[in-house]
Amino acid sequence: MPMMTGAQILLECLRREDVKHIFGYPGGVLLPVYDALYEYRDIEHILVRHEQGAAHMADGYARSTGKVGVCLATSGPGATNLITGIANALMDSIPMVAITGQVKSTNIGKDAFQETDAIGLSMPITKQNYLVRDALTLPKIVSEAFHIARSGRPGPVLIDLPNDVSAAFVEWDPSTYPTEVDIPSYRPTYKGHGMQIKRAAEAINAAERPILYVGGGAVASNAQAEITELSVKADILVTTTLLGKGAINESHPNCLGMLGMHGAAYANYAINHCDLLIAVGARFDDRVTGKVDQFAKNAKVIHIDIDPAEIGKVIACDIPIVGDVKTVLTELNAAVKDNNHTMWNNQVAKWRQRFPMSPPDDGEMHAASIIRKIWEMAPDDAIFATDVGQHQMWAAQFVHTIKPHQFITSGGLGTMGFGLPAAIGSQFANPDKKVICITGDGSIQMCIQEMMTAVVYELPIVIAIMNNKTLGMVRQWQELFFSERYSSVSLEASPNFPLLAEAYGAIGIRVDKPEDVEPAIARALAETKKPVLIDFQTPTLDKVYPFIPAGQTVDQMMLMNGDQAPQVTVDTDAETWSFADDERVLEEFIKDSE
Repeated sequence: MPMMTGAQILLECLRREDVKHIFGYPGGVLLPVYDALYEYRDIEHILVRHEQGAAHMADGYARSTGKVGVCLATSGPGATNLITGIANALMDSIPMVAITGQVKSTNIGKDAFQETDAIGLSMPITKQNYLVRDALTLPKIVSEAFHIARSGRPGPVLIDLPNDVSAAFVEWDPSTYPTEVDIPSYRPTYKGHGMQIKRAAEAINAAERPILYVGGGAVASNAQAEITELSVKADILVTTTLLGKGAINESHPNCLGMLGMHGAAYANYAINHCDLLIAVGARFDDRVTGKVDQFAKNAKVIHIDIDPAEIGKVIACDIPIVGDVKTVLTELNAAVKDNNHTMWNNQVAKWRQRFPMSPPDDGEMHAASIIRKIWEMAPDDAIFATDVGQHQMWAAQFVHTIKPHQFITSGGLGTMGFGLPAAIGSQFANPDKKVICITGDGSIQMCIQEMMTAVVYELPIVIAIMNNKTLGMVRQWQELFFSERYSSVSLEASPNFPLLAEAYGAIGIRVDKPEDVEPAIARALAETKKPVLIDFQTPTLDKVYPFIPAGQTVDQMMLMNGDQAPQVTVDTDAETWSFADDERVLEEFIKDSE
């Protein structure tokens, strides 16, 4: 058997896992790994400018492909700089393997230079973590790490590699890399319980006002076809969470778009008045439910999720089904009967006509209108990555995805600075697709140094800054709930972003006038070798609507114009207005859906 260093064994293992890209930053204890990388040219190492950027790039890589993203950082501050990105991946169930260097085994626990307890720090924010004690255990550890990261409910796994282990020479045959993983304590349930699936089918067949509430688990399971089949076969409208965008083609007539705090009014009304809520790969987070005891309070609940810990955690469930979304829905679709819910669906369509979702159209440079225009001009297969804040919600509202893995955003953790590095990771994973980063003047400054990474690797990412000169979402809450006491939200003192982009070697464009919006977008979309940053000067006063204040109910919802939403009821009279009978409204609805 050949003599190999621990570092070489690590890279051979990554090669066996078909890893093509590693996002990382070198350091002293990782020198054996980086020396070995010199010979492994089939694994491209992407030199980032900050370790947090590496984690977000691996995250974006994973979200846009469904594959495991890999990031690498040195010990001490390198490892701690990964923490935010790892936590972000855990909250959103993203498959990632983070590898951290560590001081020599004999120095662990002795406050050696750049030593931190990466295992202790990462334990609450990983599915599993490993401290490597022997180079010969690396094949088993790496194989298990990738298996755990991508199976069951996906998530991040950390491998902590001491310097002496990576430098040690041992005998190992790469052909013996374990191709099958058997972990007795880790056996995710993929196939749903047959009796529970039968009960769910019976409930769906009997329901009069059903709604499908679909989350990120359906995207992770690549279950768009199954979601669509159930929606069409049983004639059930679909609303998605922020991370569920792409679980159904958002141009499909049955798609209601996003629900929740900043979701469509008609989607929230539909949830509020349904008699059967079919939750698929969703975790009932607080931004969706608001006041828990009032959420879908008249509905029977079916909850399908691969993670048994999510069942009943927030909302009591009548029919729980533990299993993989795609696998469960395949069986459920076979048991569900063809159905027709015209009366109920027409009622929801009537709400949709009464409370439409549309960006401002007054000729001004509103961020929502600009984002909608970017989506309209972008290719159908474009990937949108966002940062966190008002622009994120406008993007969720007005960027309509066709397929899964097209909308890349930080959901559970809400991490500012995520957008640009996630876009970079997505671009490496999808070199033939246009990647667009929607960001704000606050978020972009969190990880703007990764502009250099995009320039060095000639990534033609479009970076659209909605520059309202404030921390928009915080300001909105201060205006509405804190008597307009604007504390520490002004970003008037910010760089000249186009000049900064030019300093990095990118292309910078400033847009002050509405008539310049389309030409700037067209210029950016046409670029093939450099990132293009567009600095859109948008109004400070714009707010995101609809809006259900945190912990409140649909009754407290503010509509698109900021007015208080009225209470609505379900009209069950067959002689009343029918959406389908009004051809003009039907045409407008289909046009809006497309």
